[in-house]
Amino acid sequence: QVQLVESGGGSVQAGGSLRLSCTASGLPFSKYTSGWFRQTPGKERDFVAGMSWSGNTFYGDFLKDRFTISRDDAKNTLYLQMNNLKPEDTAVYYCAARNGVWTTHVEQYDDWGQGIQVTVSS
Repeated sequence: QVQLVESGGGSVQAGGSLRLSCTASGLPFSKYTSGWFRQTPGKERDFVAGMSWSGNTFYGDFLKDRFTISRDDAKNTLYLQMNNLKPEDTAVYYCAARNGVWTTHVEQYDDWGQGIQVTVSS
């Protein structure tokens, strides 16, 4: 049974930083495409950042180098380092994985975490 568990969310002031973690059981991130998405109430879930099984990374166009995705295969954990946070980054952030080539399309990811709230105040 696959389980993705996010941690590290919370509240921060604009300009601050947070690091999200996603620990997987039941699948190895080193053999899956993985990613982070975010969603605000009433809006679609948007792609934030992703990593292929081989370690290639890709990001949403809006980030402008503020976020970094990384992975620790020994811990089977995916990370999202978020710097210079802005109020518009406020959202529920989701970790996701798929057994296939990398993609930014939410509907092509098979496994999801429960989501974690990130709130950025001005």
